[in-house]
Amino acid sequence: MGIAALITWLLTAVGGFYMLTVWVAKGGPRQPSTSRFPPALIVGHLGLAVVGLVLWIIYLLTDADALAWVAFVVLLPVAALGFTMLARWVPGYRARTAVPATAPGAGADGEPAEMHFPVVVVAGHGLFAVATVVLVLLTALGIGGS
Repeated sequence: MGIAALITWLLTAVGGFYMLTVWVAKGGPRQPSTSRFPPALIVGHLGLAVVGLVLWIIYLLTDADALAWVAFVVLLPVAALGFTMLARWVPGYRARTAVPATAPGAGADGEPAEMHFPVVVVAGHGLFAVATVVLVLLTALGIGGS
């Protein structure tokens, strides 16, 4: 189950890095007044996720049960920050057709950087993230172990 959690974590990371790349390429950090995602929110989410992933890999290599729990605890604020970003993204995505391209302070194409995220990537990132949290918890609890 620990390897399954690692795989879902890595798939989650791929989606996250793709969205980070789109956000940066579309001017997110250069135009923070137009983005619903403050850079600190993204850096916090990414940073904690990386710390948790490193802890999880160390757990898999050492089989130190305490590390599984620490990785799980680190995932909780990662999830909270992720839900915060989702809650900020959804209203903008729903209203994206209602915002004229000439809106003041809008990006080069009139939309905040995060409005360029493909829905399938956002959904996949979220689903893999939920699966990761569940698998990490089950592993920490010793359920489904080898």
